[in-house]
Parts: sequence; structure tokens; C-alpha cells
Amino acid sequence: MATPNYGYEKRQKELAKKQKKAEKLKEKSERKAHGPMDDNATADMSDSPPAQDPRADQA
Repeated sequence: MATPNYGYEKRQKELAKKQKKAEKLKEKSERKAHGPMDDNATADMSDSPPAQDPRADQA
């Protein structure tokens, strides 16, 4: 039976960790470049009409 190659496994984990960190950094820089808009703000900007105040019709 072959022995496990722990060095290879460790290197693969390190590469995956490095790639994930690079992706997060890229996403963070993109968010910073596009302004202070967050995910919740994009959901609020739907095509639905704005809610009207019911008191506005009584005047």
C-alpha cells in the first residue's frame, strides 16, 4: 500500500487558501470601486413603483 503524500495535500490546501483570499480581495476592491452600494440596496432598486403614503390622498 502506498503512503500518503502529506506534502502534496498541504500544498493543495495552501493553494486553495491563497486563491480564495485573492478572490475575496478582488471582490472587496470591486465593491470599493463601485461605491457604498451594498447587496440590500440593489434589492430595493427593483422595477416596482414606490409605496405611496395613504395620508397624501386625504389632502
